[in-house]
Amino acid sequence: TSPFAWLRTRFYYLLIRLYFDQEFSVEEFTRGAKQAFSVVSKLLSQRKLDLLEELVSAEVLQVLKEKISLLPDSHRDALAADIDAIMYTTEGDIRIYYDDDGRKFVSILMCFWYLNGASLPDEVPGEAKVFQIVLGDESTKEKKHLLTANYEFQREFTEGVKPDWTITRIEHPRLLE
Repeated sequence: TSPFAWLRTRFYYLLIRLYFDQEFSVEEFTRGAKQAFSVVSKLLSQRKLDLLEELVSAEVLQVLKEKISLLPDSHRDALAADIDAIMYTTEGDIRIYYDDDGRKFVSILMCFWYLNGASLPDEVPGEAKVFQIVLGDESTKEKKHLLTANYEFQREFTEGVKPDWTITRIEHPRLLE
């Protein structure tokens, strides 16, 4: 992350703490986002979309239902991210905005890099050989792919609204397109 982007995200986190939620913690949010990413990605992989209704917006869920049914098994298996296999997490973009009715929202895009052992073909578009990792010796060789995913979390901060984060965007580049 560039120093400018890092400063920008810290500034937005400060605004969230000052104007929306004095208890907001970057570390706690990131921990929860990783857990949510792991749970949602596994449910997507298992085609258990009905269990996502409380976690994912209705619009995103509708799109996912169409896309998941068309995925080959290898791509669907590659969606699953075990929380221990998440190698790196960072914020992408943070937005604070108000709608025409005066409701207040915060959106945080989280980017995840995770290892997955799904049997993906070597010709997965855009994936370089550099991102294939071989673990173990010759007899127990295990090939893993370093994959990325972007999940956007949104919360409404209007007074009287339930304080839950909802996933409003899910991207698994080259897998869920």
